[in-house]
This record gives sequence, structure tokens and C-alpha cells, in this order.
Amino acid sequence: MTDFFTIALSFPTVIFSFLLVVVAAYWLVVITGLFELEDDATWLGLGGVPAGITLSLLIAFAWLLCLIGSVLVSGGPLIAVPFAAVAAAWFAVRGLVVPLRRLFPEGDRHSRGDFVGQMCVIRTGTATPDFGQAEVTAADGSSAVVQVRTTGQDRLARGQNALIFDYDKDGEFFWVMPYESEH
Repeated sequence: MTDFFTIALSFPTVIFSFLLVVVAAYWLVVITGLFELEDDATWLGLGGVPAGITLSLLIAFAWLLCLIGSVLVSGGPLIAVPFAAVAAAWFAVRGLVVPLRRLFPEGDRHSRGDFVGQMCVIRTGTATPDFGQAEVTAADGSSAVVQVRTTGQDRLARGQNALIFDYDKDGEFFWVMPYESEH
């Protein structure tokens, strides 16, 4: 076991050992919910999968290949081991990314912010600064009932049209104001 730690903490494997610790810390932060997996690593030619996953796999494979290379190679050629490990890891991750892309489909990613600027119809008895629900129609024709709040003393009655002008992420509701359409 001491040989393993000696190799893992000596040149050239120590470079990737440090990066592996960073990856482990990153995943601990992701698990706590402070980061989200969104951006992909198209700049590495490994797009279609979140960059956190791609870079984690790349670093883990590079570390493993560098560890193996450090055992097999000694002397002067040892300097080439990290470069060969990164190149081989890139090819391995590129092969893994292809099937992983199916788990992360591209396309329209709708968000609640898409409703901002849309007209809605109040569906509860009233909509006030404290309570209310409204029906809004999305661009694809589907409808959703959403939580709404008015500003100031505005009170909107059931069936009344309103304009969604903002979304409150903390309260998870939309701000609305009276809207009268001109026919």
C-alpha cells in the first residue's frame, strides 16, 4: 500500500492526484446543491455532456493512466507519461461521451422565465399581493397554472386578464399587473 501512495504522490502522477482531489471537492459541492451541471465542454471537443462530468472522467482516466505509466516507465521517458496519459484519457472519454449524450438531450430547455411578458388569466377568486393563481399559455400551446402576486393594492378577480412582468425565484411566483386587451 505504501508503494501505491509513493507512486501517487510522486512525479508525474502527483499532478493528476492534486486534480483528482479538486474533482472530489467539486462533486461534494455539487451534491450539496451549490453548483449545477449545465455547461458542456465543447471547447475540448467533448460537448453534449455537462463539463463537470466530462472533466471529471478526463482527470480520473488521466490519473489512472499516469499511475500505470509511472510504474511501467522510468528514467528520461517518464516526462512523456503525463502527456501520453492525457491524450489516451481524452480518447477514452470521447468514446464514453457518445453514449452519455443520450442522457443529456439538447433542445428547448424551458424555464419559468419564458412566461415573463405573457398574458395570463386569473383562476382563483382573487389575486392579491399575498395569494393568487393564473393560467398562462406557453409558446408550444400547452397551458400551466402558476402562482401569481400583484403589486401594491391591485386585486384581480377570477377571469380577469393580467400581464406577467417578472418572476420571483425566492418565492417561486410571478408578478402580475392588470391587462386590458384592445379588440
